[in-house]
Amino acid sequence: MTDVVVVESPAKAKTINKYLGDNYTVLASFGHVRDLPPKDGSVRPDEGFAMVWEADERGAKQMAAIARALRGARHLYLATDPDREGEAISWHVRSMLEEKNLLKGVDVQRVTFNEITKSAIQTAMAHPRDLDFPLIEAYLARRALDYLVGFTLSPVLWRKLPGSRSAGRVQSVALRLICEREAEIEVFRPREYWSIAATFATPKGATFTARLTHLDGAKLDQFDLNDEARAMAAKATVEGGSFSVGAVERRKVKRNPPPPFTTSTMQQEASRKLGMGAQVAMRTAQQLYEGIDIGGETVGLITYMRTDGVQMAGEAIGAIRSHIGTTFGDDYVPAKARVYSTKAKNAQEAHEAIRPTDVRRSPADMARYLNADQKRLYDLIWKRSVASQMQSAELDQVAVDIRDAQGRCTLRATGSMIAFDGFLRLYSEGRDDSATKSEDDSDQDRMLPAMSEGDGLKRGDVTADQHFTQPPPRYSEASLVKKMEEIGIGRPSTYASILTVLRDRNYVRLENRRFIPEDRGRLVTAFLTSFFERYVDTQFTAGLEEQLDDISGGRANWRDVMSAFWTDFSHAVDQTKDLKISDVISALDADLAPYFFPPKDDGGDPRVCTACGTGRLGLKLGRYGAFIGCSNYPTCQYTRRLVVDPKEAEDADSLKEGMRVLGNAPDGGPEVTVRRGPWGLYVQLGEPDPEDKKAKPKRATIPRGIEGDKITLEQAVGLLSLPRIVGIHPETGEPIEAGLGRFGPYVKMGAVYGSLDKDDDVLTVGLNRAVDALAKKLASIRTIGPHPKDGEPVMVRKGRFGPYVQHGQIVATLPRGQDMNDVTMDEALALLAEKGKPLKAKGKTTKAKAKTTTRRTKATKATDSATEGDAPAKPARKTAAKATTKKATTTKKAAPKKATTTRTRKATSAKAASDTDKAD
Repeated sequence: MTDVVVVESPAKAKTINKYLGDNYTVLASFGHVRDLPPKDGSVRPDEGFAMVWEADERGAKQMAAIARALRGARHLYLATDPDREGEAISWHVRSMLEEKNLLKGVDVQRVTFNEITKSAIQTAMAHPRDLDFPLIEAYLARRALDYLVGFTLSPVLWRKLPGSRSAGRVQSVALRLICEREAEIEVFRPREYWSIAATFATPKGATFTARLTHLDGAKLDQFDLNDEARAMAAKATVEGGSFSVGAVERRKVKRNPPPPFTTSTMQQEASRKLGMGAQVAMRTAQQLYEGIDIGGETVGLITYMRTDGVQMAGEAIGAIRSHIGTTFGDDYVPAKARVYSTKAKNAQEAHEAIRPTDVRRSPADMARYLNADQKRLYDLIWKRSVASQMQSAELDQVAVDIRDAQGRCTLRATGSMIAFDGFLRLYSEGRDDSATKSEDDSDQDRMLPAMSEGDGLKRGDVTADQHFTQPPPRYSEASLVKKMEEIGIGRPSTYASILTVLRDRNYVRLENRRFIPEDRGRLVTAFLTSFFERYVDTQFTAGLEEQLDDISGGRANWRDVMSAFWTDFSHAVDQTKDLKISDVISALDADLAPYFFPPKDDGGDPRVCTACGTGRLGLKLGRYGAFIGCSNYPTCQYTRRLVVDPKEAEDADSLKEGMRVLGNAPDGGPEVTVRRGPWGLYVQLGEPDPEDKKAKPKRATIPRGIEGDKITLEQAVGLLSLPRIVGIHPETGEPIEAGLGRFGPYVKMGAVYGSLDKDDDVLTVGLNRAVDALAKKLASIRTIGPHPKDGEPVMVRKGRFGPYVQHGQIVATLPRGQDMNDVTMDEALALLAEKGKPLKAKGKTTKAKAKTTTRRTKATKATDSATEGDAPAKPARKTAAKATTKKATTTKKAAPKKATTTRTRKATSAKAASDTDKAD
């Protein structure tokens, strides 16, 4: 029998199976095979933080496939990703198999590899190890922490701050950073200052510009010339002087290349240089890591993309240095290989930096195999990795002091030129486009003419320029990730999901690639800082991350860490039980007063009601969230909303005239327009044919994530051309389509549909994502094989009332307790022969049946609604038969409805908060 290897994704499974050969069966777990159920009690602090794990449909299907493959196998190799989550997945797989006694006589080993290449896979298989239990315990602690914070703090928000969505351990700290930066911007008051510059000419006629640095023997600080009068006086002094070169300073400066990418630096640089969000960058990097089809062979182009290490393997460094010498010359190869160490707080450096698996695969050679995002990101990673081993750049910097004969003022001119470009020939690091730039930023490109001390200079024009200080810039994705890494909160692989959740909860919005907090986000932050200050404090959160790292390093016991956290946290939550909403209102009203009621230009009271003129405006909380209201209510009913639904804003502000023309379809096609219909915005190709009223022009709904007033012609044409072929399924060989349906974007393979997330772009979604989306649906269908009589497939499906066997239009329910993955062909044929019944035709209901259904519906309406969202309702035939009991049944059953709804809401929303902060 073959040995079994378990990896995470089907794309990797197919590639690795090619590398290992026929003696191995490689299967994918499709990520986690089980998780904490989204309900109270999944983590039990009173029982030593015992956890209840549960497999979903996809996880159960994959585990059944692994169990079947293990029959007769001698070895099981757990080859999931080389990080904390990968270690946890391996542990879950082994634990589930052990619980079913399926590992008797099977040697279980853990293997890890940093790149998907043949040599790396074979080396890993030759050097297996045991599971890393300190790493697993760190995963358990992190998962329990995030679960307990989400399921404990979120319900407090719902009760005390209506309209809020969720809170998370790291998510809330990131939101606080954004809100505090916005508060800094709001209280910022610009300060005026002036600069004086003059043009000079050397005896040979060369010109240059210098700035005033000293006046009347004193060095000028930034705000010494803070009004026009002082600036004009300084300008007059410069205009009245005669100047010569006082001093010339020359020095050589070396600029070293940046290290190769970590996860966070890749996200930052992709944002700065490519305009690529963190989530898109990670998804694209995952595709490059798992492999690209190159000439019929799937090849991983980069090493593992979740890492905080900056070191590279020795053979990779050697190959890169050799490539540099061959391509650029020996002058560009430093005498010794560069060795880097990270400066990031709490970095574990367990894996290599992100680099190309083979430097010989240049971006130009790979371009034809990659899509647009893959091409741009691979080019960035390849150049950064190669540049990191190149020679330093050398710059000649010159500073010239220019003094007047009377000694009243000194001006300085600076410049530099590149003496040797070094790594700059290939790569220069990006900058945050809103970072404060110094006046000397362009000096690298400025060359000064040759000058010597004592040279006389001819003065030209003198200018006085007015400036104002600028507020600190809002966070971009790049700068926020950098900040979170600097203070040590979260982990690189979680940053993308954290930023996405903040936007999904409508806590923040992204404008011009900058985060702006929404009113709802500011309210949540104000609430948490007022009543849970410690748990949204950056130092506390960073300290907790250090404790989690101590657990993974074997230096701390995970239950001790959890116990210390939970004791204080649960006490803080208990203190809010008696907290009145009026207390919450008072605290938020005081905290956010500068934001909601900024000072007026005329000096008047910003809180005076604009409607009645006597009432005081203040923060109020209603059923649907916060709003501004008048103290004279109900006499004065003035209110002002805080939060505007983005969809409502779009409907109000865009397409005011009902239609916008985008242009003509390619090849001279009809006109493409954006229009408003009763169900929202859509795009339309052409106009209706007046002679054929039945023929309608092609239309396509604009999905979430694309703004109607910003959609491009290319996007509109793409939507109108849906569905499109994504690719061929790697296991079934069937084509996969992507399209838009009634319930949003989807992927389809044959008769199997899989829903896409709202963050997925139906126009660009790739094959790996499509396979993942279909996996859950495929988990409910299993094809046993062709029927011996007619060759039609015999399948096992998961139905509403349990699994059943199907052949054509004949179905038969499986016996209770029988697993759908264990059904053989013989058993299926026997069930179909003994219990097979034809499928009921849809939409054909007799009048008699309809009347019976109506009577039963009226009689059981309350019972069915009371059980909605909870356990399946029991049949209510007795209620239907006894009309006299209908009123009693309704009264009895209706009461639990509110509690059931609360439990359901708590399970779903708190789970989302808990999932946000999952570690890598």
